[in-house]
Amino acid sequence: MSDAGNKINKTTQKFGLIIIFTMLGFGLAIVANIIFPQVAEDVSLEKYAVLGLNLNINDAYRIVLAGIISIYGLLGVYAYVKPERRDQYIKQAKFRFVMGLALALWDLLGTKLEVLPQPFFPGPAGIIRAFLMESDFIWQNTLYSLRLFTAGFLAGVVFGIGTGILIGWFPKVYYWVAPILNITGIIPAVAWMPFALTLFPTPFSAAVFLMVICVWFPVASLTASGVQSTPKAQFEVARTLGGNELYLLFHVAVPHAMPQIFTGINTASAFAFTTLVMAEMMGQPGGLGYYINASKVWSAYYKVFAAIIVMAILFSLITRIVKLIESRALRWQRGLLKNE
Repeated sequence: MSDAGNKINKTTQKFGLIIIFTMLGFGLAIVANIIFPQVAEDVSLEKYAVLGLNLNINDAYRIVLAGIISIYGLLGVYAYVKPERRDQYIKQAKFRFVMGLALALWDLLGTKLEVLPQPFFPGPAGIIRAFLMESDFIWQNTLYSLRLFTAGFLAGVVFGIGTGILIGWFPKVYYWVAPILNITGIIPAVAWMPFALTLFPTPFSAAVFLMVICVWFPVASLTASGVQSTPKAQFEVARTLGGNELYLLFHVAVPHAMPQIFTGINTASAFAFTTLVMAEMMGQPGGLGYYINASKVWSAYYKVFAAIIVMAILFSLITRIVKLIESRALRWQRGLLKNE
């Protein structure tokens, strides 16, 4: 066999070991759950009907772990086919392995032994019980949160970009609007809640208003900063080529401000999600915040953890979508930045 063939085989074997190492921690978590006896006696092992199967919390937990193993295995195959993804997969292998061990330890302390204070810190198998009991209700509240977030966040982004462009481009608008932005923007959105609940006809519209307020400030501020920092030389070149005021604004200033606009959007998304949860906990008829509040009243902390996990997944997906849009809009930056 040629040297090139030997090199390819060694690379394949090495990456195969990385994939196995990535999945090993979760495999050990499954083994630990199977072989370690259920010492704590007050843990409910009631069976629930799921897709024609009768599962208790430990069965469902093992299925979830097997699903995670399958996902990381498929991602490993994809990373092998796409060399540009390979380094990132290798870097995350240690973290994924330790994450699997952490789940195994959490399962032993929270479910098998119940060493952790109960009911405040249930094990991962106990948290899965919430999905087995009322997955439909969790799904309904997740959709409510997603609808509320989408309405408030998109409205805030549009309003913020529009305000930022006006402030950054027109000195008279800056004179009148910038002080209002600087004064009201630093006030936490939840401080406006009593007024929002009074002024708006429904809790939903009041929550949308609060999210618009919290998104508006960072997006508008950074958009205005990006427009104002456009080098004069770019405007002079555009005028030489016959560009009018609208052309200078939308083909020179706004594109120059795009990196800062997306910085504002990324910052605002975290603020919006925090405001979303707080608004749902203080008067919404649904949503993950509402679900947490209702569960806390009955000391069903496994449901609280279930909602937190859904929030983490949901917000991670939203952040990923924003990053993909940013990557597409700022594709001209590839190769120019440190991490590109």
